[in-house]
Amino acid sequence: MRIGVAVLLAAVVGTLVNALAAALVVSPDKIALALVPGRYLVAIGLCALLPVLAAIASGWRFALLGAAVLTLGASLLAKLAFGAGASWTLVLSLNAVFAAAAIAGYGLTVRSRTGRTAPIG
Repeated sequence: MRIGVAVLLAAVVGTLVNALAAALVVSPDKIALALVPGRYLVAIGLCALLPVLAAIASGWRFALLGAAVLTLGASLLAKLAFGAGASWTLVLSLNAVFAAAAIAGYGLTVRSRTGRTAPIG
C-alpha cells in the first residue's frame, strides 16, 4: 500500500511541477497541462517503474537510473505517441524536471511512511 501511495504521489508531484516548468519556460498558458487527466495516467504508468528501479539500485544509482528512465520514457511517449511539436531539447528538459520531481516525491514518501532512509539517499 505504501509503495502505491508513493507511486501516486510521485506521479502527481512530477506532473504538477512539469506543468509549472512549462508555464515558466514556454508560456503561462501551459499551466493548463496540469488539468489534463491523461497526463496523470501516463505519469502513474511511468512512476510505477520506480519501485522496480529501487529494487535494482539504491542511493544515487537509483536517482540516476530513475531520472534516465522517466525522462526518456516520458519524452519518447510525448514525441512519438502523442505527437508533441516542441523540440527534442525542450521535451527532454521539461521531462527531466518531471523526473526529478517524481523521484523526490517518491523518495520522501517512502521515507516518511517507513521511517527508513529513502531509496534515493
